[in-house]
Amino acid sequence: MSDKKYEYTIIGIDGGGTRTRAILKRGNEILSQTTAGTTRVGSVGVGESCERLLTIILDLCDQAEIDTSEVDMVVVGLAGVWLEEEKQRSTHLLKTLARTQNIPLSDVIITSDAEIAVEGAFSGGNGIVLIAGTGSIAIGKIGKDKFVRCGGWGIELDDEGSGAWIGREGLTAVVRALDGRGKPTILTDMLADFNPLIDIKNPRTIVKAYAERTFEYQMLTPTVMRCAELGDEVCMDIINRSSYHLIELLTALFPHFKSKQVVVSLMGGIVESKSLLGRKLVEEIQKDSRFKIVEPKGTPLDGAILIGTRVLDEQE
Repeated sequence: MSDKKYEYTIIGIDGGGTRTRAILKRGNEILSQTTAGTTRVGSVGVGESCERLLTIILDLCDQAEIDTSEVDMVVVGLAGVWLEEEKQRSTHLLKTLARTQNIPLSDVIITSDAEIAVEGAFSGGNGIVLIAGTGSIAIGKIGKDKFVRCGGWGIELDDEGSGAWIGREGLTAVVRALDGRGKPTILTDMLADFNPLIDIKNPRTIVKAYAERTFEYQMLTPTVMRCAELGDEVCMDIINRSSYHLIELLTALFPHFKSKQVVVSLMGGIVESKSLLGRKLVEEIQKDSRFKIVEPKGTPLDGAILIGTRVLDEQE
């Protein structure tokens, strides 16, 4: 194997549902890094996603004072991208945008953000990563290159247990309480503080505020958590159900592994913020002997760099 792997210049990008993190490394040296808004195709469309990715690439290179032609590989993990045709479409469009603007890009790999997460968590090894953030997904790596997944369908279809799901369940609980169909919740009174356009005395303003996109479901999640911490029965039920749904993802993937115990790494804003749900999730998983929680060895950005390095080594 060539020693050149220590000299590769690689850009790694983690395009999550809420924000995008990016890093430019030469070998083990970080030349630049940045954070931007979402590049999730489902949120902004494939065209806007690729335009934002190109802007991020240029920003990283400007910070490092290098030309894009000096970058050996760009590896992007995008939320909501899984099918090969989705990966190829985004890859092709990003390259086309760069070419039309006379921006040289040596090579580009676009894959799922979940895939770079599992690569980073286990440094290329096997195990399951459970990501609980804006969305929810579990992805397992078996052997050298087999990946299995559960969840990650998006809030339109599923994403049970995620930040977006918790926020939506909170809103549902509020309108049910206002109608007299559900139990009262202190979340109702907190909505006005959450969004000034909402007037509880005129409940239809909730619909108007959401329709005008003045907030998204996941923005309400910290408020739901706070109500649960204060002892609100309705919000605590949402948190309990969220934990149950997230553990379902692990349970569904376990049969794919031949071992009696599988290592699990937890990622995503819900876990990283040490939230009530994050603490409860850890507690419940630790009760199940099939799983062993381990700290991630690296970040999704590390996973992106690892993938790029591996591909470049194979090309040598």
